[in-house]
Amino acid sequence: LVENSARGSWALNLLGGGGLVAPHLMPAECANVLRRAELNGNISRDVALLAHADLASLPVELYPYAPFAKRIIALRSAVTTYDGWYVALAEAIGAPLATCDRRLARAHGLRCEVFSPPEDEPR
Repeated sequence: LVENSARGSWALNLLGGGGLVAPHLMPAECANVLRRAELNGNISRDVALLAHADLASLPVELYPYAPFAKRIIALRSAVTTYDGWYVALAEAIGAPLATCDRRLARAHGLRCEVFSPPEDEPR
C-alpha cells in the first residue's frame, strides 16, 4: 500500500484485520501496479522496492483459478475475468469483497457483500 490518503487508510484498516485471501494472480497484479507507478513518476524507486518487499511478505492465502472457473465465466457479462476471480473466491468462502473499484462495487449479480471506501472519497 503506497497511497497516503483516506482511501489508503481505509485499505490499510482492512488489511490489518488478517485472514486475507486472494486469487493466485494478486501478487503479480500488485507488482505491475507498482512498476507502472514508478515508471510514471508517481512513486520513487525506493518506495516501489519497499512496497514490493511488503507485498512479498503479505500474509495472504492464494487460490488457484480452476476451482472457480465456472463461476468466473458466469460473471463475464458483469465484471472482467480478473475481477470475476476475486468475486467467485469471495462467494465460495463466504467472505466480503473489499475493493476501491467503484464499477466492481456496483456490479449486478454478485453473491457476496462488497466493501468499498465511502463515496465521497476521490478515486
